[in-house]
Amino acid sequence: EDDKEVLITSELPGIDEKDIDITLSKDSVTIMGEKKQETEDKGKDHYRMERSYGSFRRTVQLPAEIDDDKAQAEFKKGVLKIKLPKTAEAQKTHKKIEVISG
Repeated sequence: EDDKEVLITSELPGIDEKDIDITLSKDSVTIMGEKKQETEDKGKDHYRMERSYGSFRRTVQLPAEIDDDKAQAEFKKGVLKIKLPKTAEAQKTHKKIEVISG
């Protein structure tokens, strides 16, 4: 998180982007996905096929209000990056406090 945006990065090796679902709500973002894998081995006197499936779901609480219309997600080489720009109001919430010596 910085003054202007919240950045979420997640490593998702072996998952296709079509199997990823991102949901943004008022105070959180949820990342869901499913990994499907099939292995097939055909030999002269044998045939073997294995299938494995697994799903995941992660919810991250957001520390500030997000501008929903400007949210972006990019999936490249197994890494998901979600950029969530803060609203102008949320960017103004930082206030410097003056220290007085006594």
